[in-house]
Amino acid sequence: MPAKTAIGSFLNPRSIAVVGAGERATSSGGAVLRNLRRSGYTGRIVPVNAKGGEIDGLKVAVSLKDMDAPVDLVAVLVRSDSIIDVINEAADTGHKNFLILPGGFAEAGESGRRRDTDLRELCKARGLTIGGPNCAGVINMLDPQAPFAATFFRAMPKGGGVAMISQSGAVVEEAIDASHRFNIPLGAVVSVGNGMQLGIIEYLEELGRDERCTAILLYIESFDDAARFGEAARGAAKTKPVIALTGGRTPAGREAAFRHTGSRPADDAATEEFCRRSGIVRVKSLRRLLLAGKAFGALPHGIGKRVLLLSNSGGPGVLAADQATDEGLLLPELPPAMSDKLRGFLPAEASIANPLDLLADARADRFTATLAAALDAAPGNFDAILMIHVVPFMVDAGAVVAALAELCKSAQLPILHSMMGTLEQKDEWFERMEHAGVPTFKDAEEMCIAAGLLMRHRELNAVR
Repeated sequence: MPAKTAIGSFLNPRSIAVVGAGERATSSGGAVLRNLRRSGYTGRIVPVNAKGGEIDGLKVAVSLKDMDAPVDLVAVLVRSDSIIDVINEAADTGHKNFLILPGGFAEAGESGRRRDTDLRELCKARGLTIGGPNCAGVINMLDPQAPFAATFFRAMPKGGGVAMISQSGAVVEEAIDASHRFNIPLGAVVSVGNGMQLGIIEYLEELGRDERCTAILLYIESFDDAARFGEAARGAAKTKPVIALTGGRTPAGREAAFRHTGSRPADDAATEEFCRRSGIVRVKSLRRLLLAGKAFGALPHGIGKRVLLLSNSGGPGVLAADQATDEGLLLPELPPAMSDKLRGFLPAEASIANPLDLLADARADRFTATLAAALDAAPGNFDAILMIHVVPFMVDAGAVVAALAELCKSAQLPILHSMMGTLEQKDEWFERMEHAGVPTFKDAEEMCIAAGLLMRHRELNAVR
């Protein structure tokens, strides 16, 4: 097992050598070099290529022996049949930590398994630590003042306190893209690949201790050392939510997982029970994992079960009530004092119940007066408010959003918001609500799914 301090060199190295660096952005070595610069990494970067010369203003070392001092991390991007030689040379010159992105090891037939065995024996004999192989790399922007990206992903995540650790690079790349489309504060992503020495557990332990990380998303196909995994998850869940998408929950999926990473996932019931005991909020789709990232990015402490649905349209309110119930949320009756207050200013046709229906022509005054009444009545009655704002042609939606955002800034209760219909200024409206601390969704049902996930974390980790 690698030393506990070694993993810091994979997440926050002060210096890095890129073996196989090149000028072509379409080469893996060129992509990693480009992303180090794009991320704003301020540490020492040493490109390593037998041709020497200069790349992007950086002097190229012809080999690791050509360097005057070892670096914290060596990113290896050469052919798999050359990797053992590179590691040997690196070890001879004092390098200890290696992020190996290429495949060709345990997942690659008999020759790959021999190579895997040789690398493991070399690491054990020389006291080396390996990240990967067969991975897409690491991005860490949890601290915007110390960004780092050794990866060939094509984009950087949005940034923020949410981290993702994954056994699939493709799942990470989708999460990076979604962080921009859905405003998920994703600040760190780790593709563990084969996880020869640093796998899900090691990164989970490290990120669980990192106070800059506010939530951890996982894509897992097997738990490996289940006892240690559960301990790491329980430790992290004491201070932040841990949400896991587990691949291989069906017989067909388990076979696919074995072909992908060589792992044998547990059956669905056993996985569900393991996650429950470990304080992990389990999800069964990538869509739900991304919704969790958005929700916990804004509300990392979760919410209680009792929610008020506040809508200006009956149909979406019905759908939201169904979805909220499916997620295990409760819709309490309105307290009498709140009902009486609402009757004093809402139209007679409005539905004064839970869900509330303010009617389609509700403008800023009606929305804010109702939200203010709900916030006043919330203590002892509601744990969160879920708002549904359908945008009809005859109402200035911008004015409604501005008024709601202003009121939400000082709210002492978790609030989620959804907007439905033709949203001409969607980006502006969503940004305004989210700047007020309110995660905002395009779909009321997705809002309720997110609220259910927030509630499950609170329920799982209330008493341990």
